[in-house]
Amino acid sequence: MTIQGIERPTPWGIDLLEEALKIQSLTGQEHNLAEFLRGVMESKGFEAYVDGSGSSVGILGKGSKQIVMMGHMDTVPGIVPVRRENGCLYGRGAVDAKGPLCGFVLAAAALKEEIEASDWQVVVIGATEEESAYSKGANHAASRFRPDLCIIGEPSGSGGITLGYKGRMLIEGDFTRGSQHTAAPGPSVTETALRLWDQVKSVAEKFNEGREKVFDQILPSLRRVNSSDSGLVEECRLVIGLRLPLDYSPYEAENMVRNWVARARRDGTLPDTVSSTIRFIGHESAYKSTKESLLARALVAAIREEGIRPAFKNKTGTADFNVVGPIWNCPMVAYGPGDSALDHTPHEHVPIEEFERGVRVLTSALRKIIAS
Repeated sequence: MTIQGIERPTPWGIDLLEEALKIQSLTGQEHNLAEFLRGVMESKGFEAYVDGSGSSVGILGKGSKQIVMMGHMDTVPGIVPVRRENGCLYGRGAVDAKGPLCGFVLAAAALKEEIEASDWQVVVIGATEEESAYSKGANHAASRFRPDLCIIGEPSGSGGITLGYKGRMLIEGDFTRGSQHTAAPGPSVTETALRLWDQVKSVAEKFNEGREKVFDQILPSLRRVNSSDSGLVEECRLVIGLRLPLDYSPYEAENMVRNWVARARRDGTLPDTVSSTIRFIGHESAYKSTKESLLARALVAAIREEGIRPAFKNKTGTADFNVVGPIWNCPMVAYGPGDSALDHTPHEHVPIEEFERGVRVLTSALRKIIAS
């Protein structure tokens, strides 16, 4: 196949991940990687194409039962030079989440003949825009597939199996008023804006009372505060992030904020002189699957074959897991080699041995599933 204009053998094993890491794929700029993966999968016998969302899709088998293995191609900004060092492969996406995605391609391709002889169809998806609030690729896939089982490609460690992710929502607030002398009585527009943050924190603290597990708590974060004064208009914009538990939906959070704004207008906490616009972005409810499934049991057995004790996990972040889980409503886990603590960091890397172990686990688990 042609890679970066040069005719080469199809990269395979750890070489596949290394080539994928060399292709920059920021959110919204995944086309080159999508085409690369399409070509790789096509060369290995997949029915492969790039879909309407820009995701790279590969399909093996025509069975009546379907398993979808979906990882994301996009990465956050920041160049981590691609290199092998001390038994590790460095590069942006090595962990989050080109590593898990390439593992899916390798595992499925290794079982091509077995899949085609079985009653299963295996779909590998390299999804677009997971790192945004919109999950373009996952939403597109959610309307086009109806799997019996699903694995989401996110780092869990080769011995870990993730069953649940918290929900999330972003709150953007813009507050403006006519400029005033700094000696004028009353709070500044920035102080007024921060009353929204105080309210969100207060609600979270009350909700979290008696809840020891972080997965069960509301986790608010003040992402940004930007203020300015042109001499005519005083402005403040703040962005608040919420990580939400299973029993508190993003729509409840939105209603909480809207109700507070209405009360604050009535009691003067938000003065009539201050204009406010509140936006709510990225509504994703928390979602948790079960460990009592063919999928989870197959992964547990495959991990034990590696001499590792399996560990079930719940994550405080979000993933495409949250997008497709409520729609597909099938047994689902997130799995992938790598340490999630390295996500988005300047030293993102995966030990080569860890990556290869993860591929073996995926291959063994997939074999157990299609033989069922």
